Amino acid sequence: MAVRVAVIGGGRMGAGIAQVFLAAGARVTVQEADDAAAAAAQERIARGLRTAESRQQDVRADEALRRLTLGPVPEAADLVIEAVPEDPKLKVEVLAAAEARIRPRALLATNTSSLSISELSAGLDVPHRLIGLHFFNPVPVQRLVEIVVTPQTPPGVLAAARRHVEALGKTGVVVNDSPGFATSRLGVLLGLEAIRMVEEGVAGAEDIDTAMTLGYSHPMGPLRLGDLVGLDVRLAVAEYLHARLGPRFEPPALLREMVARGELGRKTGRGFYTWDS
Repeated sequence: MAVRVAVIGGGRMGAGIAQVFLAAGARVTVQEADDAAAAAAQERIARGLRTAESRQQDVRADEALRRLTLGPVPEAADLVIEAVPEDPKLKVEVLAAAEARIRPRALLATNTSSLSISELSAGLDVPHRLIGLHFFNPVPVQRLVEIVVTPQTPPGVLAAARRHVEALGKTGVVVNDSPGFATSRLGVLLGLEAIRMVEEGVAGAEDIDTAMTLGYSHPMGPLRLGDLVGLDVRLAVAEYLHARLGPRFEPPALLREMVARGELGRKTGRGFYTWDS
């Protein structure tokens, strides 16, 4: 993959995206807010690459890391993916700044899991160049990428997005721009109902998850998945979908209470499960 990729945001998702592009042979630049965040991103990426190498995957960590740089989006980037938190204002700011730096033919993408591509692109000089590339956590393991298009997305932009996804060995599904797209809309709805079942005393979290993994062959139950994603993230997406799609996405009181207590899942050590460090 002889392409130059820039990833804005080096958190869990951004680092995972950078890792898979490095593993595929791309040159990758990660842009972070400050030196400390950049160093943390570099460590995440290095740790992920070395883990992949140790599992006898076709990855040479040291060689891949030589193609990693930290700094601003390069003007020569072929693809820019923002992976900052789900804050519309922040996303518009970083996308507009990236657009001002890159060449007209470069592809500009957002990794948002639920926000409107059309609304994010409204802050750009050329709105139709923005496309959604929704990767899934953990990025190196998950094979799916949602490719989100608007009515204004040119065929060439979609074709380029497909090529990038296929070069990673992942499968892309094309979804029209809509609140929550396909996966977040369905996944959040299932997760919210599972939380209501805990709230109502229907069953415990572990039993609900076991029912879905064994009964429906889900790789992970909805409550454990919520812990991994972050219950604060799940709440924010639910509130967004509730505002856009109506009462079926209203967050349960239990979810609001857990977030208020700081029980956010794996990142705080406690959610529906207890997590060690």
